[in-house]
Amino acid sequence: MDIKNAIKNGNTTLGIEFGSTRIKAVLNDSDNNPIASGSHDWENRLENGIWTYSLDDIWSGLQDCYSDLTQNVQEKYGEDLTTVGAIGFSAMMHGYMPFDKDGNLLTPFRTWRNSITAKAASQLTELFNFNIPERWSIAHLYQAVLNGEEHVKDITYLTTLAGYVHYKLTGEFVLGVGEASGMFPIDSKTKNYNAAMLEKFSALEDVKKYQWSISEILPKVLVAGDKAGILTAEGAKLIDKSGKLQAGIPLCPPEGDAGTGMVATNSITKRTGNVSAGTSVFAMIVLEEALKKAYPEIDIVTTPSGDDVAMVHVNNCTSDLNAWVNIFREFAEAAGVEISTPKLYDLLYFKALEGDADCGGLLSYNYFSGENITHMNEGRPLFVRTPDSKFNLANMMRTHLYSALGTLKLGMDILAEENVKLDKMFGHGGLFKTKDVGQKFMAAALNTPVSLMETAGEGGAWGIAILASYMLYKQDGETLTDFLNNRVFKNGSVYTLEPDKSDTDGFNEFAKRYKNGLPIEKAAVENI
Repeated sequence: MDIKNAIKNGNTTLGIEFGSTRIKAVLNDSDNNPIASGSHDWENRLENGIWTYSLDDIWSGLQDCYSDLTQNVQEKYGEDLTTVGAIGFSAMMHGYMPFDKDGNLLTPFRTWRNSITAKAASQLTELFNFNIPERWSIAHLYQAVLNGEEHVKDITYLTTLAGYVHYKLTGEFVLGVGEASGMFPIDSKTKNYNAAMLEKFSALEDVKKYQWSISEILPKVLVAGDKAGILTAEGAKLIDKSGKLQAGIPLCPPEGDAGTGMVATNSITKRTGNVSAGTSVFAMIVLEEALKKAYPEIDIVTTPSGDDVAMVHVNNCTSDLNAWVNIFREFAEAAGVEISTPKLYDLLYFKALEGDADCGGLLSYNYFSGENITHMNEGRPLFVRTPDSKFNLANMMRTHLYSALGTLKLGMDILAEENVKLDKMFGHGGLFKTKDVGQKFMAAALNTPVSLMETAGEGGAWGIAILASYMLYKQDGETLTDFLNNRVFKNGSVYTLEPDKSDTDGFNEFAKRYKNGLPIEKAAVENI
């Protein structure tokens, strides 16, 4: 009855996150406990060499996800969902969505997955003395400038997927600071775009010829707890086709999936970190102090409160692994064996635990798309072995799981050399669904304890719902850290696995083979 009344009276918060393969909605009660959820599966498409989602994909996906949520609420509690206390939207970070003065998208949405901005990213990194990765919005913008693309002269607004959705629902052209830090470098002291870098960009000869100013076309930056607008009547109709959702609901600043992952794992304080492993994999470590220099393998972004974070972002994680699991699904079907998807994953993942610690000399590259850290502009999934490799099912599955973490290891080794300290490392994402396996191999790859929370499966949608709750319920002077520690995670259970020395030694051997074999992947990209 308490939950029914909370739903009826709007004493809830709603978080919706646009992930790479799924749009997920989570409804929380006033104590930040998930009480209902909904989802919609979607996939990016490679069109004319660009990884993209259409605007129709975005809105039909959101509507289907929200409808699934309302159905879940009705089935569990017998209530129609007509209002909530606050809403938050988040999405995969980075990418490129430029709009003209009339709100028309000037070019198909270019997602984070595109590795087509190498020249721009390199030049901006040198100009700023700050690493600008290829997937960042400013790299996409400057590459379009360098390419002389016709649409650039008409840009009035430039934003990300989360910023676009928020804008259409509220009319507010804003971003949370964590999401904004994937568009353009942030000054953690001012919690705003780096003023000196804005000036340097504006002074570029290629940029000066345009009428727009970079500081005017970027969204306004907000921090966690700020009010970010109200759901309009038009916005409510964009979410809920049934027309039952009421306008007037406050929204928190839209954030990226990196920031919501930090919130969902309570890893926004210094010397804490989290690693999200799904279609892509990225590790986030909140820094005590700045790194000694800029590294092309390390992004510097921020928490939703604006503190500096070292981010190791890898484009490819589980896509190739999932493709191999699907091969075994096809075999099972051909053999007339019925096996559920969770059981199939568990069977193959647990089999990997029986493999040799170094994978028996096997090697694979899981590159469906390009990979910035290893300087591959396209992907070619590969499986490689020598005649004397120990080729069996256990080693093969262990190799695919190791490969999902291979490029991440290269980036994390740099932070280890920088003597970056970590007290806690939390994991979340699909790689960790099978008990112990992904967690055990992640601990081996990073040579650090890896912890999972019982709520980690709720992911970024839950994280952005918490940020909406923080905006709604925070007390004067209550920091996000205090809110998370005292109200969200006070009684949460944590399951930790320490790294096993034999696994760590074995992963290090695999990592050497992985690094030495990169020319094989490069040759495949160039010749296949």
